[in-house]
Amino acid sequence: MLPEKLQRKLNKRKTDHSLRSLGGDAPLVDFSSNDYLGFSTSETIFKRASQLLYEKSLEINGATGSRLLTGNHRLYTETEAYIAKVHRAKAALLFNSGYDANVGFLGCVPQRGDVILYDELSHASIREGIAISHARAFKFRHNSSTDLERLLDQHKKEGTQVYVVTEAVFSMDGDSPDLVAMAHICNSSNALLVVDEAHAVGVIGCGFGSVQEYELESSVFARIVTFGKALGCHGAAILGSKALCDYLINFARSFIYTTALPPHSVATVQTAYEALSSTYKDRKHSAILQLQSNIALFRTLVEANGGSGSFLPSESAIHSYLLPGNEKVKAVAVELHKEGFDVRPILSPTVPLGKERLRFCIHSFNSREEIAQVLELLAIFTA
Repeated sequence: MLPEKLQRKLNKRKTDHSLRSLGGDAPLVDFSSNDYLGFSTSETIFKRASQLLYEKSLEINGATGSRLLTGNHRLYTETEAYIAKVHRAKAALLFNSGYDANVGFLGCVPQRGDVILYDELSHASIREGIAISHARAFKFRHNSSTDLERLLDQHKKEGTQVYVVTEAVFSMDGDSPDLVAMAHICNSSNALLVVDEAHAVGVIGCGFGSVQEYELESSVFARIVTFGKALGCHGAAILGSKALCDYLINFARSFIYTTALPPHSVATVQTAYEALSSTYKDRKHSAILQLQSNIALFRTLVEANGGSGSFLPSESAIHSYLLPGNEKVKAVAVELHKEGFDVRPILSPTVPLGKERLRFCIHSFNSREEIAQVLELLAIFTA
């Protein structure tokens, strides 16, 4: 039997129409995954990763331990060096996931007496890292440079070290902060800027993230890049100085006390980055350009169908259609599912009550016809 307190919480989820469950893998038109460039199903990446392991004599299934014990195969350091070079960073350190990277960084870098200022819509992993930090934390209004500046003015008088944490693209709203303005504000206040690039890599500009797109590498203390979105594989890396990576190796608990990624995952990461660089250079057959073209088409058709008032503003691959009420948004998602389209409802409490939504994720492989049809169906089912 489940303890009574736990059962009550489950029952409340059922009453609120917010109970989560694991779905199936029906062959639907994908408007929900983070596989923005289609890399997760790339046969070329799959075969090249296997070939890379063969070349490195690493035909093994697991890392065998943490990287500080038996799990630091040479492929890891080679991949980190390659990632750092691609992102024009001094160094990179692999983590098992973006969640682990955020929790590890925020849990050990800001010290007691320091201050963390974070966007109010920051991802759960950022909030978890802040929760275990000994630093004080204060949120600023979503994407508000003005509110950030107000808080910085307040805390810099105290002479404390301030860390500012934001995301390049927010996963629920699909919008972005003015990173140029934030970097300027942080530099003027001697604050350290940390940017989670999870949904920007492979999507924004040339595909290497917003920090590089706006040439802010020297103005950002740390970047978190994840591989489970546009790169179509698994894991994450923190980009920063060599000294920062050395510190994380010594103090980030989510790095120290876990078995390292299996070599095949690391080989896939390196191969995916090779593919990302290739699709950037091959402008004629660029998956990045096709993705950006599809995003522009989606926005154009939203305007044509008169649905712009319900969609949150976004220039990224994530477009959220506000449809308040868990029961209502789930019902529309079911109807789209019946028509062959995988569009997921985002329910409260994942988003605030009254901000429930359908989240459309656009991909390079979505056809013009699929984009037009799903928006036509949305208009019918929400009329």
